[in-house]
Amino acid sequence: MIALTLAEIARVTGGELQAAGPHTPETIVDGTVDTDSRGITPGGIFAAKPGAETDGHLFVDAAVEGGAVLAIVERPVAASISQVIVPSVVAALADLARHVVARVRDAGSLTVVGVTGSNGKTTTKNMLARILVDEGETVWPVASFNNEVGAPLTMLRVTPTTRYLVCEFGASAPGEIARLAGLVTPDIGIVLMVGMAHAGGFGGIEATVAAKSELVSAVRPGGTAVLNADDPRVAGMAGIARDRGLEVVWFGRGASAQVRADDVRVDAAGTSCTVHAIGSSAPLRLRVLGEHHVMNALAAIAAATRIGVTLAECVARLETLEIAERWRMQPLGSDSIRIVNDAYNASPDSMAAALRTLAQITEPGQRMVAVLGAMSELGEFAEDEHDRVGLLAVRLGVQRIVIVGADARRMFLEAIAQGSWDGEAVFFADADAAYDYLVGELRDGDRVLVKSSNAAGLRHLGDRLGESVS
Repeated sequence: MIALTLAEIARVTGGELQAAGPHTPETIVDGTVDTDSRGITPGGIFAAKPGAETDGHLFVDAAVEGGAVLAIVERPVAASISQVIVPSVVAALADLARHVVARVRDAGSLTVVGVTGSNGKTTTKNMLARILVDEGETVWPVASFNNEVGAPLTMLRVTPTTRYLVCEFGASAPGEIARLAGLVTPDIGIVLMVGMAHAGGFGGIEATVAAKSELVSAVRPGGTAVLNADDPRVAGMAGIARDRGLEVVWFGRGASAQVRADDVRVDAAGTSCTVHAIGSSAPLRLRVLGEHHVMNALAAIAAATRIGVTLAECVARLETLEIAERWRMQPLGSDSIRIVNDAYNASPDSMAAALRTLAQITEPGQRMVAVLGAMSELGEFAEDEHDRVGLLAVRLGVQRIVIVGADARRMFLEAIAQGSWDGEAVFFADADAAYDYLVGELRDGDRVLVKSSNAAGLRHLGDRLGESVS
């Protein structure tokens, strides 16, 4: 974080300062801000956020042991540390992030890029960060720090010398993206796609469209909206962009996109295509598995070339990226038995994309095995969407469909109804039972997809399978 006095932090957050030890209101702090006491480093600031399962106030002493010099709290605690007492720690983080980013932007040449979409946010922000980090100091989220806590924590990592801040904006309800993006008013806003992810929380697909368009509305005047030309729902956001005087840059697979790809090929080693942008073309070989990641790469290239990075530089840097993120199309196992662990997040669109990737990387004579768990936050759409995944797995010819967990049982029932009743589809109540089955079932030549939402916990099953066949 940039250097601020304790008095400034109290003023910005609307808090009451209680200085301790040698500290005075003019004492300067510039350490990293964290809500996890285990992540605190010397000089750090601990935000004691109350949670559903525990309360950060209980860990202030642990933060002090880690070297924290300031705690942001909602009530005074008996600890030997300076404290800023605020009505809401979460709101204080937002206020502090807004102030810090504005100070850095006013003092230097900071460019802020926001990324949203129903799928692909984390991959795209990692791809864009990989491109930009060679241009100058770049800050981007750890894992999926994209909510009301994670996004401000990312913003608070900027320093006076930061040139690029890449923010990932997720949401499970209307208004959340507007609030988060409003903290930084991005120079560039990327909208990847609109799908059924979190549709239960939004109340349907049209409400999801409106929520994702909040990022376009938050881009600062004179900025740029990077939009998916292949998604009609995203393409419709161009009207909002133009009404606000934004430049629109299109990416996609179609000929009308300014940044586009063709000749896309997928195999077990990665994904290849030819990229066309800003009047030139270049072959791109991604190590990241999955045809759907081509669109994420195009979005990152579109934003980076708008900033001034050449297409050749974008391609060269993207080709060094080994995986999108842990548990996202992560290859494990061996050449004999390949495990693809994609069980950090799941939606109907990403489930379909992952299953199609499984079919693309499986050669004749090899066997497709899909280990599938539930998709979260679909609300009233959950039953129909789980049915569609079971149907797709059968139509793609997956030889072993392994369904795990009661919330995913509809996939199993649909697979049975579609004819996979002779041992091709099996159901297990938990990951341990599925693991016991799979270690005895898998054989040389198998290509195994493990896919579910984070809440289903199958990412750890994927790790175990990868270790067992390595």
